[in-house]
Amino acid sequence: MHHHGYLWTGSKQRFDDEALRRPPHPDPPPADKPDPIQRYREVKAEFPTVDLPPLETAHWLIKPAKLVRGTWEEPEEAAEWLGQQLAEYAPRFSSESDRDSTRLALLVCSAVERVGRGGDVSHGFYLLRPAFLSVALVTCSPNRAAPDLACPTAVHTR
Repeated sequence: MHHHGYLWTGSKQRFDDEALRRPPHPDPPPADKPDPIQRYREVKAEFPTVDLPPLETAHWLIKPAKLVRGTWEEPEEAAEWLGQQLAEYAPRFSSESDRDSTRLALLVCSAVERVGRGGDVSHGFYLLRPAFLSVALVTCSPNRAAPDLACPTAVHTR
């Protein structure tokens, strides 16, 4: 088991495009509905490649390997990376309570525990401008929430 780190920042408006943050339904809409079927095709093509944070943390594993910001075997190392990201972005958090160093330290401590048990961690913060920060640690090989998802960084031989 190992852990991947993911980080995304961008406009709140882009983050709010939930259609691109969830995988498409397995069944397309009826073919006689041209607008929904076209949107379904767009989402089906874009979801696996778009850099937007997925609504379900485990779905980061569907995304391209280039979006992985780091990989760690040990939960403490993964949580340390999380802490570094939080410290770097904290001055830009729009909420003063989100900037509280004690609160951020507790998030890092809880991340060690959660990923140590094979879980995922995902945090989001509104930044000034308005923008949004999403930072996640995803357990891989296997992921408890989605054990059928393959590791995005695994080297496959034929």
